[in-house]
Amino acid sequence: MNFPRLAAIGMVVVVTALAGCSETTSPQQRSAGTGALLGAAGGALAGQAIGRNTKSTIVGAGAGALLGAVVGTAAAPRGEQMCRYRDYDGRIYVAPCDDRYYRGRY
Repeated sequence: MNFPRLAAIGMVVVVTALAGCSETTSPQQRSAGTGALLGAAGGALAGQAIGRNTKSTIVGAGAGALLGAVVGTAAAPRGEQMCRYRDYDGRIYVAPCDDRYYRGRY
């Protein structure tokens, strides 16, 4: 096994191990982490296939991780929508949107 291929495999293993250690709570963060992981693996493989050297593998992994994180964040579910309401005494508060908001019955 040659060094660039070994470096690519090692990088994928390290990124996988680090992604497993992170504790995130929001769907956006989980999707960004998964996207970065998959993007780094795909980018490393593409960089190795195109450049056939360690530098190309590392650049491909970095670019793939960045692109994967962006795509993962954009594709994540947004969660519950929050709306601003005005109480009968004029107080404004924020709460989850209900059906009246979506039907325009306010």
